[in-house]
Amino acid sequence: MDENLLSRITVEEGKCGGRPCIRGMRIRVQDVLEMLSAGSSVEEILDEFPYLEREDIFASLQYAAYQMDHVVLKAS
Repeated sequence: MDENLLSRITVEEGKCGGRPCIRGMRIRVQDVLEMLSAGSSVEEILDEFPYLEREDIFASLQYAAYQMDHVVLKAS
């Protein structure tokens, strides 16, 4: 886990409903992930959102991976 990369992800009360955003801007981690899952390339996202940086996209991916890294307990 790269702490410098993850520091690009911010959560602020009252901004985007308290959801994780990129560097305090009003673009959510979820927005970036949805664009990637829809088939957009990193270059296409950067062209469409010139205020984003390549590291912001990688930070979004790393944040999502970190959020998924927890034990899932099954009810018996």
